[in-house]
Amino acid sequence: MLARLLRWIGLVGALGVAGWVGWCLRQGLGLGATLGPVLALLGLNALALALEQAMAAAVHGQDPAPRPSVAARCRAWARELWSSTLAFGWAMPFASQRWPDTPTGAGTGGRGVLLVHGYLCNRGFWNPWYPRLQARGVPVVGVNLESVFCPIDDYADQIDAALVQLQRATGQAPLVVCHSMGGLAVRAWRRSRLLRGEDAAATDARVHHVLTIGTPHRGTWLARFGRRPNAIQMRRDSPWLQGLAASESAAWRARFTCVWSACDNVTFPPRCATLDGAAPIHQPGRAHQDLLDDPAVFTLVLALRESGST
Repeated sequence: MLARLLRWIGLVGALGVAGWVGWCLRQGLGLGATLGPVLALLGLNALALALEQAMAAAVHGQDPAPRPSVAARCRAWARELWSSTLAFGWAMPFASQRWPDTPTGAGTGGRGVLLVHGYLCNRGFWNPWYPRLQARGVPVVGVNLESVFCPIDDYADQIDAALVQLQRATGQAPLVVCHSMGGLAVRAWRRSRLLRGEDAAATDARVHHVLTIGTPHRGTWLARFGRRPNAIQMRRDSPWLQGLAASESAAWRARFTCVWSACDNVTFPPRCATLDGAAPIHQPGRAHQDLLDDPAVFTLVLALRESGST
């Protein structure tokens, strides 16, 4: 669904640009008049990311995280512009199936890894990680959370099916790696199982560990601009987030490691990406999507996969 939407947006944009250039050429307008609006259109993503960084800096307030310098935010903005352009311009609309799931592993097998993307994304978001995991023989499955704008609770069955698939293929509880909203979806999955009468300890044991990357565990200031159900649920200290927290035990929270960054342009203020009872890891100088390009984060995935049971 999201891939089709992104392709249509790209097609409409390309047709609009072609139509404008053709009209300018027929009118005999100069190069500046022809290319100015085109360059402005291409710069919308850069402008949006810059505005996000500016808002993150403005609302940092009394957050205990170190306040990034302007230079650090500018570097984070530049890397985010590159990674987001690749993801939203190619990987998610056109190459979301480029790397198929390999739940039984490519060679060595062992514990599987479940990849759970975030808001307005699909499994193509993880394309840079797929070949690296598969080259190491790691069994891996990436879910597509559908639909795009439904309540986060509605993703529970999709996550459950992927967990079952990896468990049956490997005989081990998988490591779950989540970006952004994906971490909330996994927390909502557990609550859904408890509401169905499952034993809490048995449900927790179905997951080896959960690594969240830039997940708005306490909501995010930016979500105030969202109007769809899942965005509303991610508002700061929303009733949904409070109910989710109330359903959780200390033992469940101990299975979490939360990677966050003071330069995150989506989940801010920074403390929002941490979870009481979980292990926090600060990766400085990284923006929201750019956290996945941090080599230390991928190394952490491999280490958690090999770690003992929580």
